[in-house]
Amino acid sequence: MSSPTAVSSSPAAARPGWITARTGGGSFRTLLSASGHDLVLDEPPNVGGGGEGPTPYDLLVGAIAACTAMTLRMYAARKGWPLEEAIVSLREASSHAADCERCEAEDVGVRRLEREIELVGVLDDEQRARLRTIADRCPVKQTLERGLRVVDV
Repeated sequence: MSSPTAVSSSPAAARPGWITARTGGGSFRTLLSASGHDLVLDEPPNVGGGGEGPTPYDLLVGAIAACTAMTLRMYAARKGWPLEEAIVSLREASSHAADCERCEAEDVGVRRLEREIELVGVLDDEQRARLRTIADRCPVKQTLERGLRVVDV
């Protein structure tokens, strides 16, 4: 039987193009390394975490919110529209901890997100309507809606 491949404990040793999550020490605290940036994720104390960072679901939902805001910003800039700020708020009802408890026997995960979009700037009604339509073109949102498979390599 072959021995497992050693993995460096240094986040800086992450391979380009890969996003790496590292946990240890018996806690849920996890260091996420992506594109040279580190972010701490954790679970809330009421489910055994330390509350030291956003949960994985927070990060997933946050990625959609951030991508939507960026998509609105890019579109408005390309059109030369006076969008000063795009504020995208999302919320979900699912609990990561509860899903983890049921994941072996049930399909789990976020099924529905509620979204609020605030467009700040001197925009006319037509521009506002178009930006609300463009919000659905966010690439992260589209990726998740189309389905995403994770495969071992």
